[in-house]
Amino acid sequence: MPLTKKEWLALEKKADELRNLTLDTTFWAGSGHIGGGLSVLDILTVLYHKYMHIKVDEPKWEDRDRFILSKGHAGIAYAPVLCDLGFNDKEQLKTFNLSGSKMGMHLDSNKVVGVDASTGSLGHGMSIAVGTALAARVLGKDYITYVVLGDGECDEGSNWEAAMSASHYKLKNMISFVDRNKCMIDGRTEDVMKLEPFADKWRAFGFIVKEIDGNNIAELCDAIDFALANVNDPESDKPVMIICDTLKGCGIDFIEDNYLWHYGAFDDEKYAKAKEALKNSYAKRVARAEKEGK
Repeated sequence: MPLTKKEWLALEKKADELRNLTLDTTFWAGSGHIGGGLSVLDILTVLYHKYMHIKVDEPKWEDRDRFILSKGHAGIAYAPVLCDLGFNDKEQLKTFNLSGSKMGMHLDSNKVVGVDASTGSLGHGMSIAVGTALAARVLGKDYITYVVLGDGECDEGSNWEAAMSASHYKLKNMISFVDRNKCMIDGRTEDVMKLEPFADKWRAFGFIVKEIDGNNIAELCDAIDFALANVNDPESDKPVMIICDTLKGCGIDFIEDNYLWHYGAFDDEKYAKAKEALKNSYAKRVARAEKEGK
């Protein structure tokens, strides 16, 4: 169903709230993976506030959709999403990554409610997603498994083993995303280990590939609608990969597209500057939704 202007504006508002909460969490923690957290946040917002079937009061509901954050270091953004929904107390964010906190840098599914898989050792999330998607088939369940990979972690061969399995087993009920922010901890992805032609690689492994602006909520919704239609298409037997062209540090202009902000910290001055940047970014995004929304 096409995204309405009202829905678009509501999702932009929620994404802005979550960006600010992610910045706050980084500030409270003293530091964090803010760059990759902000690049993936639109994906998380759209999935959790429009598409995923979940029950906050029943987090282990058997028929819930599953979500695997393979790029587990983006827990700095994922934790605010889960706390904002009510799975966990927001006050816990003030202890993020501090000694004794349940909220570690990489979220632990045994400690943080709403997390389907503990991740952080890169390259394994898609393999877990293949397992949950196969389990749905074996159990006769209709739930969807969503998985988000970082582009840097696609250097790991385990991802491609999982991709081969997903294609072989025709796992249309697994919808995958790559947060293609083109940066990793020690440089630009194409300098560290060339990924391009990236989309062609996924096609060669048997995926239908959609390439979109991953920080554009309307494009994200269109791509997910396509992937969900593919799940129910009897003529298709291929899984969908959505490659999301994103900005590292999206929304805070002075850290955007800078791999040095893969992990970073904000003093009082930078924190105030970042808050103002987020305010300006939100205004631009609202203007776009007002102009392009229907």
